[in-house]
Amino acid sequence: MEDYLIEFCSPTLASLKVGSLFNYAYASRQELTEQLERLNELLAEKGLFLRVLRVHKDRALIYLCRRSQLVKLLHRPEIARFLAEYGYIRLDLESVLWHLQCRVCSSEEFPHEIGIFLGYPLEDVEGFIRCNGRCSKCAGIWKVYGDAEAAQKLFAQYAKCRSVYRRLWQEGRSVRQLTVAV
Repeated sequence: MEDYLIEFCSPTLASLKVGSLFNYAYASRQELTEQLERLNELLAEKGLFLRVLRVHKDRALIYLCRRSQLVKLLHRPEIARFLAEYGYIRLDLESVLWHLQCRVCSSEEFPHEIGIFLGYPLEDVEGFIRCNGRCSKCAGIWKVYGDAEAAQKLFAQYAKCRSVYRRLWQEGRSVRQLTVAV
């Protein structure tokens, strides 16, 4: 699972991004549970945690999050108003994540508000929903409906981070060593 963290979550490990998402193929539920427990214990001291949002057959959709950054984000009035439109009434961390998990598991489509949990700008998440994913100014990690220049800088920063983390990982650095504490 550590390979997945490096490949899909480097910007979150580096504290550039509030959260990341990845699909993980596991051999058994016990193996998945043991890996998550071990990594959560390792990452807790750095302010991060992993949470399974959905399990389907032998794959788990896993969310990596920076606790303090997400809490701060949820306290922004415009974010709270937006999430309330999708049934996020209680904005404490556990309630919000439980509701997101329920939405991911029960929706035919992927719940687009997940962009907030991944650190996408609110105007881009709202634009994607409003325009049904069409007519964006540009696209990278997400579709951009707001500040394209700022988004492209972030895309480049995230790509550079991922590249550096891959190299350091291959050179023998551990996930713990590569995770920035906040």
